[in-house]
Amino acid sequence: MEQQKIFTPYQAFMIAVLSFIQFTVVLDFMVLSPLGAILMPTLHISPQEFGLVVSAYAFSAGASGLLAAGFADKFDRKKFMLFFYVGFLVGTAFCASAQSYTFLLAARIFTGIFGGVIGSVSLAIITDVFKPEVRGRVMGFVQMSFAASQVLGLPIGLYLANHLDWHAPFWMIVGVGGLVGIVMFMKMQPLTQHLALQKEGNAFVHLFETVSKPHYLRTFLGTILLATGGFMLMPFGSAFSTKNLGIAIEDLPLLYGVTGVASLIFGPFLGKLSDKIGKFNLFIAGTILSSLLVGIFCNLGHTPLWIIMLINVFMFAGISSRMISSSALMTSVPAPQDRGAFMSVNSSIQQISGGIASIVAGMIVVKAPDGHLERYDMLGYTVIASMLITIVLLKWVDTFVKTHRA
Repeated sequence: MEQQKIFTPYQAFMIAVLSFIQFTVVLDFMVLSPLGAILMPTLHISPQEFGLVVSAYAFSAGASGLLAAGFADKFDRKKFMLFFYVGFLVGTAFCASAQSYTFLLAARIFTGIFGGVIGSVSLAIITDVFKPEVRGRVMGFVQMSFAASQVLGLPIGLYLANHLDWHAPFWMIVGVGGLVGIVMFMKMQPLTQHLALQKEGNAFVHLFETVSKPHYLRTFLGTILLATGGFMLMPFGSAFSTKNLGIAIEDLPLLYGVTGVASLIFGPFLGKLSDKIGKFNLFIAGTILSSLLVGIFCNLGHTPLWIIMLINVFMFAGISSRMISSSALMTSVPAPQDRGAFMSVNSSIQQISGGIASIVAGMIVVKAPDGHLERYDMLGYTVIASMLITIVLLKWVDTFVKTHRA
């Protein structure tokens, strides 16, 4: 196969490990959205309170990422990853033990403190291990974790939640994550090459130097709007599907599963395509496609399940194109000695922006007495605007990479 020619066996192993790690982290976040239809009546919480549960993870993840950024380039990346992954699994176990809204909120904050750093460390590892010419392919495989969480995680998680209770999906994540952590500890090689490039000095000085570079700041600005588009629709997706579109809650696993299978197919293809035609070109195409379908989706009323599946498949294809291409493009922005700090800050900004977006979404969307969500069309228009503006910001990033990192 072509991948065997491009990647060494160890690189293929690293892609698999990073993909499984992202699978558990993404599933831990994504499972809250479909569980919203169960959690809100069970714990007697409003859409605004549920939005706070979602955003609490994002805010704590963002804060911890900023605090960890100055230290991210000071340690072996393997040890750094293991420390935060163990903390993430402990936090997920707390979520699985929650019996009240307050405890769940606190557990989400704890989980976010550790989970928020994992994505940035993964990107730093990808940048260390893989050349720029193949990072689109790598991101295509790693981003399959989003699809895998839909194909395997969300349907199984929803099945467990419907037949046991809503705690069960979190226990499932802890079990899978524990196995992944053991494999990573035993087989992953230390990553210490970046340590030789470090200057002597305070970690917070390193953080300040990273966030003060103009070309990094432009990238961070692009990340803000990328996160806005992604996080706004996610918290109320299941509630909108069941209350507004007329999808039975028992059909949600099928809806997410079909969308996920399609995303699994699209992921590697889109990653390879981004390396072939250019990451920014794929980003533009994905933005146009997803913007059109978000506009359609957010204005629908009761709709047959097969039509919703069709819209979701192509909408997620557009979103995946944006995620894969922008992530691969941004890995080329930082200098080697700044990779860990840059990725941590970028991840933090993404999480904090996503948290703000979730709160704003909760302010825009209103729950009617009969359970319908009102003003969802306004939410869609807001998402579309942020997507289109991001094209301009990512053009800055693309120009910088071509002129300074070629």
